[in-house]
Amino acid sequence: MRKLLLYFILLFLTHSSFSQNTDTSLVAQEKALQKILDRDKEIKYQTGNVEVNADVKLSVPSGYKFMPQKDAEFVVFDFWGNPRQDGLLGMIVKDDYSIADPNKWAFIITYDNSGFVKDEDAADIDYDEMMESLQSEEEEGNKERAKEGYEAIHMLGWAAKPYYDQKNNILHWAKSIKFGESADTTLNYDVRILGRKGVLSLNAVGTIDQIADIKSHIPDIIHIAKFKDGSKYTDFDPEVDKVAAYTIGGLVAGKLLAKAGLLALLLKNIKLVLLAIGLAFGGLKNKIAALFSGKKKPEEEAVTNTDNTDTETSES
Repeated sequence: MRKLLLYFILLFLTHSSFSQNTDTSLVAQEKALQKILDRDKEIKYQTGNVEVNADVKLSVPSGYKFMPQKDAEFVVFDFWGNPRQDGLLGMIVKDDYSIADPNKWAFIITYDNSGFVKDEDAADIDYDEMMESLQSEEEEGNKERAKEGYEAIHMLGWAAKPYYDQKNNILHWAKSIKFGESADTTLNYDVRILGRKGVLSLNAVGTIDQIADIKSHIPDIIHIAKFKDGSKYTDFDPEVDKVAAYTIGGLVAGKLLAKAGLLALLLKNIKLVLLAIGLAFGGLKNKIAALFSGKKKPEEEAVTNTDNTDTETSES
């Protein structure tokens, strides 16, 4: 765990908005490291009943906690480096979650009030055909991503085919995604809760080997976030309410939150960047390792450096 934390912090110090230049002094980098560790301790997580906005409420049970909007914006946009977008409400995480642990997944909560989504097409969608269509559109979409400075996305297939719970008006699915030339696979697990005025989205990001763990928490997650009375799907009034320009198929295809794929970078790019870093910052690794171990003897630093090299090789 300590090695993983060390690598993750090194990634942040060399590639986040806190450290844009690789020649930044070790003193400045240590200050940036301490700032992140301090911020991690300052997050005011919430449990129980949480009022999110005028339409959405949470009932956070034991075993989970909610990270409020401002802290979530720091993590998603500033710490993880994702492009800013409207609608982020917070994050639902397990009760042992820490932003300093790269092995933890989180459900990012966003809300789009673009209208009531009709669900008449839910039972008629051919999702295998849809996946083929998504894959055929990759090239054009990746051209746009390249213009924004992001890696190409390659859709490998469904990790879990879309399923629509018509009784509760909840849709969820999972995609297997690869970024750039990496051999590693990232998992996007998406949950959409339909409401009277729009869609509540819960986007979980992790590695493909975490899908069993994430899926085991879905029954809890889909009941944590709820629409308030008056904003529920069944409260729709066709005489006064706006209807969305897309249906269930459009949600799965990505008509809503088109940038959701960018969120898949959250955990994935840790390994990608580390492979590129190699041993270039060996001295910094030892320096940070000393902060955690309290050992600064040269021979102990050499051992730490050797261990880190072995770990990088095995993880690649």
